[in-house]
Amino acid sequence: MAPSGHDRRVTAPKALPRQPRKSMTTPTPIPTTDLPVVIIGAGPAGLAAARALLAREIPHVQLERHTDVGGIWDLDNPGTPMYKSAHFISSRDKSGFFDHPMPQTFGDYPNRAEILDYTRSFADAYRLRDRIRFNTCVTTVTQNDATGEWTVTTDSDRIQAAAIICCTGVTWDPKVPEVSGAFIGETRHSVTYTDPREFEGRRVLVVGLGNSGADIACDAAAHADKAFISTRRGYHFIPKHIMGKPSDTSEHLPIWVERLLYRTVSPIMIGDVRRWGLPRPDHKLFESHPLINTQLLHYLQHGDITAKPGISRFDGKDVLFTDGGREEVDLVLFATGYNMSISYLPPDYMEWAGGRPKMFLNAFARRPGLFGISYVEVNSSAYTLFDRIAHLIAEHLADTRSNPDRIRSFRHIVETESPDLSGGIRFVGSDRHATYVEVRAYKRELRRLARRMGWQDLTPGRFNALLHP
Repeated sequence: MAPSGHDRRVTAPKALPRQPRKSMTTPTPIPTTDLPVVIIGAGPAGLAAARALLAREIPHVQLERHTDVGGIWDLDNPGTPMYKSAHFISSRDKSGFFDHPMPQTFGDYPNRAEILDYTRSFADAYRLRDRIRFNTCVTTVTQNDATGEWTVTTDSDRIQAAAIICCTGVTWDPKVPEVSGAFIGETRHSVTYTDPREFEGRRVLVVGLGNSGADIACDAAAHADKAFISTRRGYHFIPKHIMGKPSDTSEHLPIWVERLLYRTVSPIMIGDVRRWGLPRPDHKLFESHPLINTQLLHYLQHGDITAKPGISRFDGKDVLFTDGGREEVDLVLFATGYNMSISYLPPDYMEWAGGRPKMFLNAFARRPGLFGISYVEVNSSAYTLFDRIAHLIAEHLADTRSNPDRIRSFRHIVETESPDLSGGIRFVGSDRHATYVEVRAYKRELRRLARRMGWQDLTPGRFNALLHP
């Protein structure tokens, strides 16, 4: 599942090789005390961080506002964007935590309940719950610039910390576009959607064609009296299976080979989506998220849902579209994406652009002692990447206790370098795509950083000592 987008095409500049960026000197030192590291959030990213710190024997405290682990995959977690019909958009064998594969009994593309069970089994296998404080909401996080130490204020107490790892996710702060005119029906963001029965007896318009928007549109097609989907941009569709195997197993191929493969396969398996009212993509494959949802095409082909262009304005019971058409609608559901906001963090603690935090490798803030996991959009499974990022953060934090020279070297890298993570892809030039990376290029940069810093590799068996007997 991925947040949906509804953005404007802007021509992006050609990706350049690694370029130095202006240094930002900060007086804040790296704390070298025995204070714990605080992990905020106990979803998949937070659990990856906890396992990595445990492997390095770095003291930590993990704070979670909900009653259990699982993050967005738990429908009972207040504010989750999850819905009952959700499935992973990456396949089972590509989607698990490092050294902790998903069960072979799961489907090729696991469903929401399976992912939640798997995430909780991961926490249990590595005894991660022991250091989690549940029902604890973080309100503010501040740093003492003189000492480098952090103060985490919760709804019940304060915690002093050596470092902060933000793992609170990227799909909690919905983006809703402004539409002119007045509408007397119901308008909501997709973050509020859970059950397809909500659509029964209604005329429903889903706005936005990300993978979540496509999923929800399929629910509307199957349950609403009449269903529509509105999109300004066309997207490339990728079949979920090629020759019976999940299509993301082609990740080992170079980008140009993948594009050649889909240029050959898509006309045969997908066809021209303009036949069913969808716009032609205005970008090359992988320059924005591809849609891994041919079920939507099935509903379009059978007339169960109708594709519409962008919204022009509201007019009473009607929605007017940019092609001059109009439709009477009861419910407008905006599947238009999210800001990657971090509500408990002072806004000047990170650089921000278009609702996205700017961090070195999308993980290391320029303020020492501040990190983030999950603030990245990637064209492959995220969980193993979470593990790789968490591993490097743990290696860096271990240096704060034993290797000050390496700390200074790393801080220079963070403050002066901006590696190219595009892999040669010219991502669509919008706010939504500011944190997009190409997975092969991203993994290469993570490995390169580890070699430069002399950090340990993340190898099979790394976490075996933590397994519950």
